Amino acid sequence: MSGFVVTRGSRGSLVGGGVLLLVVALLAAVVPYVVTLGALSSLVMLFAFVILGTTWNLLAGYGGMVSVGQQAYVGVGGYALIQLADAVGAPPWLAVPAAGLIGAAIALPTSYLVFRLAGGYFAIGTWVVAEVFRLVTMRIDGLGGGAGLSLSAFRGTDRVERVAFVYWFALGLMVVVVLGTYLLMRSRVGLGLTAIRDDRVAASSLGVAVDRGRRLVYVAGSAGAALAGALIALSTLGVTPGSIYSVNWTAAMIFIVVVGGIGTIEGPLVGAVLYWALQQVLAPLGTWYLVVLGAVAVAVVLLAPRGLWGLAAGGYQLFPTSHRTHRVAVGATVAPGTGR
Repeated sequence: MSGFVVTRGSRGSLVGGGVLLLVVALLAAVVPYVVTLGALSSLVMLFAFVILGTTWNLLAGYGGMVSVGQQAYVGVGGYALIQLADAVGAPPWLAVPAAGLIGAAIALPTSYLVFRLAGGYFAIGTWVVAEVFRLVTMRIDGLGGGAGLSLSAFRGTDRVERVAFVYWFALGLMVVVVLGTYLLMRSRVGLGLTAIRDDRVAASSLGVAVDRGRRLVYVAGSAGAALAGALIALSTLGVTPGSIYSVNWTAAMIFIVVVGGIGTIEGPLVGAVLYWALQQVLAPLGTWYLVVLGAVAVAVVLLAPRGLWGLAAGGYQLFPTSHRTHRVAVGATVAPGTGR
C-alpha cells in the first residue's frame, strides 16, 4: 500500500544548506585575513547587492510590485546613517539598523500614495517619489545640500579596524536579511504573498488580506534598501544626492533579480555575485561596461526566462519554501528536516 506525504526540501537542500554555511564561515573567519583591504571593501558592496536584490525580489518576485524607485530608500538609509552617527552620536552598529527602521517608517505613509497606482503607473510613480526625495534632500542645508555629507564617526579609527568592522557587520546583516526573507516566505504570510502575486482577486476571495500583505512587503523591501544604503555610506564614508539617490541602484536590483531568477531566494544570490563580478572585471571599460551588462540581461531573458538559477538548478531548492507531495509506502519514514 502507498500514501502521500507533504514535505518541504530534501536531503539535497540540507547538504546545500551545509555548504552555504561553510561558505559563510569561510567569509567570516578566513577571507578577511588573506585578502587586501580594497578587496574587503569591494566584498562589502557584494553584500549590499545581495541585500538590495533580495529585498527587491520580495517586492517584485513575491509581492508582484515592480518598483523602479527603490533608490529613494537607499538614499534615506545613507543620509540617516550619517545623521545618526555624527549628529546624534549613535555607534555605527546601532545606526545601521536604525536607518533601516527610518526607511520603513517613511515607506509606510508613502505606500498609501503609490498604492493608488497600478501596473506601469505604479512603477513610474515610485520613480517620481525617488526624485522628490532627492530634490528635497538637496534643499536641506543641514544635509549638505548638493554637496552631500561625509561620515566622521570613524575619525581617529585605524583603517584596518574600520574596514574589518564594516566587512563583518555587512556579512552578518546580509545573512540576517536572506534568512529573514526565507523564514517569511515559509510562513502563512509568505503563502499569502504568493497568492497575491499570482491572482490578487482570487487571493482576496480566499480571505487573504491583499492590501495589508502588499503594504507589508513594500515596507519590508524599503527597509532592506535603507539598510543597504546605510552600509554603502558606512563603507564609502560619505553620500551625495546624485550618487546615493541614483537610479543605477534600482537598475542593479532589477538586473540581479531578473538574471539570477525572480521569485526565488537563490536567484538574487546568483545575480548579485554575477553583477559584482562583471562590475569588477568590466568597470575599466567605461561605457562598454553598461553595454555588456545590457547584453547579458537580454541574453538571459531570451535563453533562460527563469533566470540562471532556474536554468542551472531545475527544480532544486537550496531554500525550500514550497510544499511538495510525494507518494510513499505506508510505514515509510520521511527524512529528518524535510517534513513540515
